[in-house]
Amino acid sequence: MTTTESTPSTPVANARDLALAHYAARGVLENVLARHGATFQQQVALRAAITSDAPQTPDDLLAQVQHSLKADPADIRATLDELRAKQLLVADGEHLCPTDAGRELLAAVAAEITPISARIWGEIPAEDLAAAGRVLASVTEHANAELATLTT
Repeated sequence: MTTTESTPSTPVANARDLALAHYAARGVLENVLARHGATFQQQVALRAAITSDAPQTPDDLLAQVQHSLKADPADIRATLDELRAKQLLVADGEHLCPTDAGRELLAAVAAEITPISARIWGEIPAEDLAAAGRVLASVTEHANAELATLTT
């Protein structure tokens, strides 16, 4: 007989645990971003522009950020405007392109957050990270499906 009951040494993950881990890690990142004058949403939008295979229109970036963050489109548009005002993104015809300053900002944040991330994740065994990756991918897939049913 198989049991799903947990013991004190084998906790069962739940939505609250996931949220607490997310907000703890996000708090670390937001602290680093604040030192660079950036917000979490700005970083997500800028990263989307920088890592894209092709130049993105404002609507393309908005859709990409909305898919990631499930944020209000008006808030995302305001974020894109903030990035343009800071000259981290510039209009190039119908596209928004990252500037050198935008790329430098993400590189500086990455340089600062990489050793912190190594300390956070470093002692977790590879097999646990693989299992967590599978679980998180499944949770994301199921949650996105549920959200789609709620918003259609």
